[in-house]
Amino acid sequence: WTPMGDVTTTMLWIGGQITTVPIMLSLILPSLVAMAVPLALMGAMLKEFQGELPPAGPEAKSEMAPKGKLVFGCGLAALCFVPLFKFLTGMPPYLGMLGGLGMMWLLTDIIHYGEKERSYLKAPSALSKIDHQGILFFLGILMSVAALQSSGILVKLAEWLGTYLPMRSALAAAIGLASAVIDNVPLVAATMGMYSLDLIPVNNIFWQLVAYCAGTGGSILIIGSAAGVAFMGMEKADFGWYTKRISFFAMAGYFAGMAAYFACRSFFVFV
Repeated sequence: WTPMGDVTTTMLWIGGQITTVPIMLSLILPSLVAMAVPLALMGAMLKEFQGELPPAGPEAKSEMAPKGKLVFGCGLAALCFVPLFKFLTGMPPYLGMLGGLGMMWLLTDIIHYGEKERSYLKAPSALSKIDHQGILFFLGILMSVAALQSSGILVKLAEWLGTYLPMRSALAAAIGLASAVIDNVPLVAATMGMYSLDLIPVNNIFWQLVAYCAGTGGSILIIGSAAGVAFMGMEKADFGWYTKRISFFAMAGYFAGMAAYFACRSFFVFV
């Protein structure tokens, strides 16, 4: 429900399809509903969520060092600064992010100046751990979508969808369901290429629904989101277990959030 909460929402924000305050006001309640409904259903229907948790064993207390608190606070401030930077200057958000990176780089160099044994805590060490394959993957997707847009294929696809699927809200819902199987980045990039801002203006209901649906629909299947794939690796959960145990609740939350969005539009004028 924020421009920086999901990569697809960030894409729409950078592309100019949505702006910060309207998207936050429009999607905060649907997002909370999409979270609360599955939790309530699982609490009532799954025995794993019933009863009380066993008492936690004794753990050694660990406190963050003052320097660590400073770095953590400055990192959060740098992230929060990006939407403000775009609002105040009108410049691309990546410049604000690079400015925040530069600030963190300078801060960590100052804090750990002369401490060779703690060089792993500096920004260059963190940058060396970047997932370059993931960056190249997204770059390839966006270049492919741009090629389809330049060739006119996306425009023809938009015309076909306008003929056979005239309800744009249904199209947004279909994008969310498809993101459970197909990566949501190419889906949203293709949607942005199909519909110009002259055809669908900024903060239109369609763009807000795309932001919500693409960001939450991937959770219906465990392979539909990066978090789900990470969960498979960390907890050794398999596709079948998630589909049988969780997919129904995730889908219920997905559609409940959509219903909450339309209810908000009916009762409140600011969305």
